[in-house]
Amino acid sequence: MALRDTSLPEPSGPVPCAPAPPLDPADRGRLLAGAHHDPHALLGAHPVPGGIAFRALRPFARGVSVVVDGERTPLTSEGNGLFSGVLPLAAIPAYTLQVAYGDDEQEVHDPHRFLPALGELDLHLIREGRHEQLWHALGAHPMTHEGVAGTRFTVWAPNAQGVRVAADFTYWDGTAFPMRSLGASGVWELFLPGVGEGTRYKFEITSRYGHRFLKADPMARLAEVPPDTASIVTASHYEWGDAAWMEHRGDVSVHEAPFSVYEVHLPSWRPGLTYRQLAEELPAYVKDLGFTHIELMPVAQHPFSGSWGYQVTGFYAPTARLGTPDDFRCFVDACHQAGIGVLMDWVPAHFPKDDWALARFDGDPLYEPGDARRAEHPDWGTYEFDFGRTEVRNFLVANAVYWCEEFHIDGLRVDAVASMLYLDYSRESGQWAANEYGGREDLAAMAFLQEMNATVYRRAPGVVTIAEESTAWGGVTQPTDSGGLGFGLKWNMGWMHDSLEYMCREPVHRKYHHHEMTFSMVYAYSENYVLPISHDEVVHGKRALVSKMPGDWWQQRANHRAYLGFMWAHPGKQLLFMGQEFAQGAEWREAEGPHWWLLDPGYLAEPDHRGVRDLVRDLNVCYRDEPALWERDTDPGGFRWVAVDAADDNVFAFLRYAADGSPLLAVSHFSPAVRHDYVLHVPGDVTAWVEILNTDAARYGGGDVTNADPVKPEDGRIRLTLPPLATVWLKPYPA
Repeated sequence: MALRDTSLPEPSGPVPCAPAPPLDPADRGRLLAGAHHDPHALLGAHPVPGGIAFRALRPFARGVSVVVDGERTPLTSEGNGLFSGVLPLAAIPAYTLQVAYGDDEQEVHDPHRFLPALGELDLHLIREGRHEQLWHALGAHPMTHEGVAGTRFTVWAPNAQGVRVAADFTYWDGTAFPMRSLGASGVWELFLPGVGEGTRYKFEITSRYGHRFLKADPMARLAEVPPDTASIVTASHYEWGDAAWMEHRGDVSVHEAPFSVYEVHLPSWRPGLTYRQLAEELPAYVKDLGFTHIELMPVAQHPFSGSWGYQVTGFYAPTARLGTPDDFRCFVDACHQAGIGVLMDWVPAHFPKDDWALARFDGDPLYEPGDARRAEHPDWGTYEFDFGRTEVRNFLVANAVYWCEEFHIDGLRVDAVASMLYLDYSRESGQWAANEYGGREDLAAMAFLQEMNATVYRRAPGVVTIAEESTAWGGVTQPTDSGGLGFGLKWNMGWMHDSLEYMCREPVHRKYHHHEMTFSMVYAYSENYVLPISHDEVVHGKRALVSKMPGDWWQQRANHRAYLGFMWAHPGKQLLFMGQEFAQGAEWREAEGPHWWLLDPGYLAEPDHRGVRDLVRDLNVCYRDEPALWERDTDPGGFRWVAVDAADDNVFAFLRYAADGSPLLAVSHFSPAVRHDYVLHVPGDVTAWVEILNTDAARYGGGDVTNADPVKPEDGRIRLTLPPLATVWLKPYPA
């Protein structure tokens, strides 16, 4: 047995290290106050005379030790959660920290020993406002950095004195995790080892005025379900199955293709369904009805359900009410695999004033203009974006690209474009300032929209952008290189307003308002139009589409069907809001959604609601089968009036032409009487016309007044039987 050397001292545990040089009192104060721009210069490991100094900030810790090659050395408490010491080492080693809280101890990597995890190219592009994939640079990103797994946190807050990460595991105290400023970019960064997906976090910001507050991440890709407001670390693991759709979606220009849209408010289409449950039901329903696209009311994160998504706080996060971002990807994928395109409402015009979100993000106006006359939107109680600021414009342009690239969105319908374009929008004299040329146009907003459109079309082939622009602004759908805004399509708000004004009148009065149905053709080819019967027209006392119509229930439904037939034949694309496809009589309410029970078998003896839905299906089928209805939508040569001035008869008739000259004749009769042998002068060499759709057919709930036999012209005239309150489509016979 070996004898113990009694000349050696008994082990007494780890030996404390030498004291570290004290911090400058000003640096120490700013660090503890969360107002230091470079905490990595104070914390972590640094060469000093006599070795390597280690300093850690761990509030409420009982003790902190540094572990090098398995050897643990306690650091000395400096008070206020600071621990430090010097080890006699020649170079900074690989090390960890052993942190004791009460009876628990944790061995962790020191976040302040890592180099920045964001590259110089990213910072350069951010400064230039040209980072088209900004979401890869900012926000919370799980990653492996310097061989260690964790999450990189980055945020743009150029006016802040300091920024810290506060999270669920810090009990929302950010003291231990101050971030470093990356210079003129205004970006703050911190890599937190060991932090992964599912972590809830916010940024604790100290403003230049010394105020401290928590903010959700503007670039968060997942957020808590409201009313909770934290951001959540996430990464995508979804495997797409829509390669064929993505490869071919840009083969034909949307202007020369069928394009009929079913507008949906996802949370209320079938209340209670998640993204994945909706993926099982909604694409099949839309495909059965023959629509080519779904348009989603805003799906970005928003705190108040009653805003329908139009007051966005999380521009990069699909609403968590229905599931995760990968769940939303699954929904889009299912639509594509069913042959349905997905459009979404995008809201770059404004954002809400919630104090935990974008408003005065770093204590100063940042995303909103500093000029109070420009900052607040007078109609909605929100802030407008500062379109003249490079980084804000980059935030929004990249966001448009983000939805197209990350979620395979096929189109963006841009909300409230008019409110962006005019400096005096909803403002009185003295409440706005003219542009540099003395005009009312917002030149910065124009430049932003042009940049957004050009960037989206360049990066995402096959995607279409659609403007909700309610004025006569010229060139909305003209290319940016010729001075236009660059949108692919524009909602035709004039057609919607005028045609509904006509339809809501009693038939006996309609002849005095005949022009309201014909005026749209004066400007139909000035832009590339969508004809919208959207959610805005069936809420807040405006009544559902069928309920706008005059007369008894039979006449209301007949008017409704005739109007849809007129709409589908009119030049332009079509959009119809959910519930209107089966003539729901009640206004839409987001809490209850469409009244699906109206379609239950046996609910009504006659095909009231089911008949209207069958009509919409047949309209879409005929529409897709007849190139005359969409192939020359933007070509004035694809349209010709046949009866434009038959005001006394409440009749409108016109021809649509395909690219090969094949015609389709549409006749709408908005009077409740049957007109026999109604004469129309139809040009061309068609030997006979055959009826292919009649909204008065019995299967739609009509009186079944039809033209059963082919109609032959005599001396360039045809004689038709016009059903009451109905639209009839005819094509050459034989087909």
